[in-house]
Amino acid sequence: MNWIFLVASTVPTMLRAVPGDPALHIPDGFLNLPISLLGWILTAILLAVAVRRTEGEFSERQIPLMGVMAAFIFAAQMINFPVAGGTSGHLLGGALAAISLGPWAGMLVMASVVGVQGLLFQDGGLVVMGANILNMGLLTALIGYGLYRGVLGQSRGVRLAVAGVAAWLSVMAGALGTSLQLWLSGTARLDVVMPAMLGVHALIGIGEALITVAALAFILRTRPDLLAGTAEARAGRGWVVAGLAAALVVVLLSPFASANPDGLERVAMDLGFIGQGADAPYQILPDYAVPFLGETALSTVVAGAAGALIVAAVAVVIMRMLRRSASPA
Repeated sequence: MNWIFLVASTVPTMLRAVPGDPALHIPDGFLNLPISLLGWILTAILLAVAVRRTEGEFSERQIPLMGVMAAFIFAAQMINFPVAGGTSGHLLGGALAAISLGPWAGMLVMASVVGVQGLLFQDGGLVVMGANILNMGLLTALIGYGLYRGVLGQSRGVRLAVAGVAAWLSVMAGALGTSLQLWLSGTARLDVVMPAMLGVHALIGIGEALITVAALAFILRTRPDLLAGTAEARAGRGWVVAGLAAALVVVLLSPFASANPDGLERVAMDLGFIGQGADAPYQILPDYAVPFLGETALSTVVAGAAGALIVAAVAVVIMRMLRRSASPA
């Protein structure tokens, strides 16, 4: 039940309207084909390393932690909070996942989240999905954990302070990566798009830091073994159920998310390339809504709950496959 209190304390009270803005989810059409392919190549390389480093690392009891974290991050990304200038932002979660689970497992969790968002909810393009996974999941996990690792063994206050800085920097890294990709694709000039992206995401990063620190403070207070080292962490069934319940509670708040355009959408509107975005070739649950329920709060909640459970299942299946592949024949 304490997870529910964590959720309530980290979600702003002034949220409204319906989610669905692109954040750092790049739609097809913003990047050219060579840059999109480069994004896939870099993502494939990093995920291959993550798979290799994660094989056999987690016990059967620990694997549900991946699903809990994936579901919570997916749900939290549906909650847009308003920032200055009529813009909104939301948690990316890469630093939180990497600090909680380790960098390699964190990358796999983030790839699961971004992949399900693109394939099931049409949130981000298919051709550019490699770039989206790289920007939102892999860079954020690497930078978040890389900075935090330097203070392992330090006091609780130092660790939380550095985790907050790491979370903020991870958002800035994702925004910088997106800026460079837009520039290399000829979509926008670097001297224009980079200051715009970094400026708005510097504010969004503050929200990322606050949520990350709140989540880690809660974990350090209630289950410090989870951050003491992945190999030693043990997860009970009750903790897993509570974590999934917290993710579903966050989903219930999703209809009240800010309607303001998110960081990338705001920059695309201001710089005039918003019209280059291409629609997805198919629709399943577009804009986090169930088609036959219309654009209603119930539709958003049902779609979000389904997404949270699906992404949790995907993360668990991936980790179990890796565990079995590492087991001796």
